[in-house]
This record gives sequence, structure tokens and C-alpha cells, in this order.
Amino acid sequence: CGATVITNLLSAVPYIGNMLVNWVWGGFAVEGPTLVRFFALHFLLPFIISALAVIHLVFLHETGSNNPLGISADVEKIPFHPYYTSKDVFGFTVFFFLFFGIMLIFPNMFTDPENYIPANPLVTPIHIQPEWYFPI
Repeated sequence: CGATVITNLLSAVPYIGNMLVNWVWGGFAVEGPTLVRFFALHFLLPFIISALAVIHLVFLHETGSNNPLGISADVEKIPFHPYYTSKDVFGFTVFFFLFFGIMLIFPNMFTDPENYIPANPLVTPIHIQPEWYFPI
């Protein structure tokens, strides 16, 4: 099971690895509590990342990205709104149109062809490969 392999990576953490794996699993095996935790994490993580990105942008545009001393130079400052706001909105809009355009026109572009083979629990696949995000 893919969840077993990925969560067993936590066991490589010294001293507390096995406790982390048991905590993530919710027991000694991948079962119902593990799936509930992964579903909750899968649902909440984008909201948490979005909130952290917004907080980061607020602090970044409040102090400036290249102002380690905090010296105020109001003469050379460009106002955040409308200049940076319109630039950010335009960039996000272009990205989402391109992304959703590719995903809606070519939905199978980034999927593995083996996903379309019907599952058979009695036969081990001949060719087992890791997911694309694991380096070979």
C-alpha cells in the first residue's frame, strides 16, 4: 500500500520515528483512522498553506523584501495598491487559466497509463514503479 511506504519514511527519524509512524497511522497498521487523518490533512492543508502565503505577503509588502535595517524611504516607495495588487491578480489569473485549460483539455496528460488497468488483488503487477515525485 502506498500509504504504508510513505508513512514508513517517518520511521527514519532518530529516537521518535516509530512513535511518529504509530501516531500518523492511529494504531499499528494502516486502517480507518489513518484514512480519516489523511482525508482531514488533505482537506485542511491547502487552507493552511493559503493562509500562511497571505500572511507572508502581508508582512513582505509591509516591510519590503530588501530592507534589513528597516529604514523608511517613503520617497522611493511604490504603493502596494493598485500596482502590486493588479500585477499579482493578473499573474494568478494567467496561471489559473493556463493550468485549468491544460487540465480540462488534456486531463490524462500527467497520469500513469497503468492507472487504467483493472485491479486484480490476486495477481502481483509485473512492473512496479514508484510515484513520479520519488527520485529514481
